[in-house]
Amino acid sequence: MSNLLSIVLIGIGATAVMDLWSIARKPLLAIPPPNYGLVGRWLAHMGHGQFRHEAIAASPRIPGERILGWVAHYLIGVAFAALLVGMWGESWLRSPTIAPALIVGIATVVAPFLLMQPGMGAGIAACKTPRPSSARVQSLITHTVFGLGLYVSGWALKIFNSL
Repeated sequence: MSNLLSIVLIGIGATAVMDLWSIARKPLLAIPPPNYGLVGRWLAHMGHGQFRHEAIAASPRIPGERILGWVAHYLIGVAFAALLVGMWGESWLRSPTIAPALIVGIATVVAPFLLMQPGMGAGIAACKTPRPSSARVQSLITHTVFGLGLYVSGWALKIFNSL
């Protein structure tokens, strides 16, 4: 299997693991899953030159924002998988280890802290939200789960390739 296809499958798998965690949080912790439609709205407004919002939920809706948000969510997961393989090389694909996957997963929390949350009106690291510490911890947990998803997806792919 090509490295590119492996990266795509690992990124999709890890993102799906993260989404399963987001679904599980609702009954376990009473935290609703993220609304990726708002991510799509934020991205769509960028095409019109608006990169920052006071509150993305109050910004005008954009047709197709929900699908745009979900596609972007999975493409970002693939990009982070590419970062993992780019940093640890093809050898990680042949024999996935947990430390690099967790390092990348946890490090990716800088994206929401420094890009998405400020751009969508929540401030740097959710400082403008009602409970910033809780939002930060949830982001960190979610990105750690993404890192675990990278590891699990890497191993699942390795097992599949050995069949």
